[in-house]
Amino acid sequence: MQVSFSAAEITAITAARAQRGGTSETIRGIAALTDAAPGDLSFLGNAKYKAEVALSRASIVLLPADFAGEPDPGQLYLLVDNPSVALARVCARLEQRLWPTPAPGIHASAVIGDGVRIARTATVGPLCVVEAGAEIGERVHLQTHVFVGRHAVIGEDSWLMPGAIVMAECKLGRRVRLHPGVVIGSDGFGYELVQGRHEKVPQIGLVLLGDDVEIGANTTLDRARFGCTVVGEGTKIDNLVQIGHNVRVGRHCILCAQVGISGSTVLGDYVVLGGKAGLAGHIKLGKGSKVGGGAAVTADVPAGGFVNGSPAIPYLLERRIAVLRQRLPDLFRRVDSLEVQLRDEKRLSPGQPGPKMPAP
Repeated sequence: MQVSFSAAEITAITAARAQRGGTSETIRGIAALTDAAPGDLSFLGNAKYKAEVALSRASIVLLPADFAGEPDPGQLYLLVDNPSVALARVCARLEQRLWPTPAPGIHASAVIGDGVRIARTATVGPLCVVEAGAEIGERVHLQTHVFVGRHAVIGEDSWLMPGAIVMAECKLGRRVRLHPGVVIGSDGFGYELVQGRHEKVPQIGLVLLGDDVEIGANTTLDRARFGCTVVGEGTKIDNLVQIGHNVRVGRHCILCAQVGISGSTVLGDYVVLGGKAGLAGHIKLGKGSKVGGGAAVTADVPAGGFVNGSPAIPYLLERRIAVLRQRLPDLFRRVDSLEVQLRDEKRLSPGQPGPKMPAP
């Protein structure tokens, strides 16, 4: 499907503060600065690529408001507060045209249980299963093969993509987006060793997702042992993340791919977890704290803290240790040299000068 925008439409969508030059080209694609051709839209999202702007053949370039260069003939520079955000708004409009919301209704192949409440404006796609007592809100879109368990609630304007699963009793807020393969409310991982055998601990709680939560493909959130596993309003979770039972994630957090959070850990608001970070159970991360990629966090992190490494320690200390680690081979060579000098010293008569530490 070919989607295009005029220069005037791009200017309006991005709410440009100023413009330089002009173009009669219709925008038919989006490309990086060096890859763009006439008919493409591009942007400067990182200052280190500033030199590439003058070389770009893009018909329209989104630039920071303080950018000083001039466009080529037939080229339009749009000066905006944040080029990345401006581009995202164009992409959102593009998304609406590429994947328009389907007409409300329930596909003939869907299986709907007793007592289910489905809003008239909702869409239930092919081969979906909605179990007894579930509630599907206004303008909800369930794509193919979505499963909604008993008495689960899907808030208005939510979008569940193919293969998403919401297990029994779990509740989603408004405008929640679940990407393909997400599982909400899988069993918490709980066992007790009894007489040499692992005895399963029933997980009878549920999962609550706040408004505007988005969860990436194949991420799983375990239901609580009792009570709730919670993800706060506006939090965004990447692909392949595992969140254990009774975890509480605050508002507007960012959890990158392959993060793992053990049971009963609490994240404050605005926490950021880098890719592959692992968090032990029953710890607390304060508001606005950050965890570097691949870090193993085994203790509480204060509000505003930044930790890295395995085990995780304050970021600046971890960086200093990383630098010193690179100097270890040289240090061992110096120690070996010193040992040789000390052995030689034993052969020297009294009064002879002692060994000197070799220069670095």
